[in-house]
Amino acid sequence: IEALVRADLAAGIAVEIDRAAIAGSGASGQPRGIINTAGIGSVAGGTNGAAPTYGNMVALEEAVSIANADMGNLSYLTNARMRAQLRLTQQFASTNGVPVWGGDNRVMGYPAAVTNNVPSNLTKGTSSGVCSAIIFGNFADLMVGMWGGLDLILDTSTLATSGGRRLVALQDVDVAVRRAVSFAAMLDALRT
Repeated sequence: IEALVRADLAAGIAVEIDRAAIAGSGASGQPRGIINTAGIGSVAGGTNGAAPTYGNMVALEEAVSIANADMGNLSYLTNARMRAQLRLTQQFASTNGVPVWGGDNRVMGYPAAVTNNVPSNLTKGTSSGVCSAIIFGNFADLMVGMWGGLDLILDTSTLATSGGRRLVALQDVDVAVRRAVSFAAMLDALRT
């Protein structure tokens, strides 16, 4: 049971590290994630957001390339909602069956990954709380520093009056984008 509890706690902490590395605000002791880092490339869909297109994916790659940062571990990252949208979106109007997001989990030849820690509740114009992020970049330039291992502390005092115990898990972590120009994001992608 102890190994199961440790694994569950470690998995929960890993999900939170992932979320902070992608979308952390940088406030109140929270790391600053990729999409909140000043100086990353930006691709806008529209005044009120827009369904992503092949052209938007090209623009994300272009933003990183223009900054001479198109090297290293280049890939796309988004959430499940945008993967579904991009699988339904054709590269060109004249092509049948050639989606932007291929069945091999690649976009324009680059690996493409999904985590629902990429926000799907962003706002652009009148599209309130329904926009998603799509990120392209060199993920080797996303630095995640971890100090020590996972600390587990058994607290027998807090719940002592009820005979309970509390297990506290702690992992010291920080996140930094090594080079902001290594990333570009579209923060107003809509699912149609």
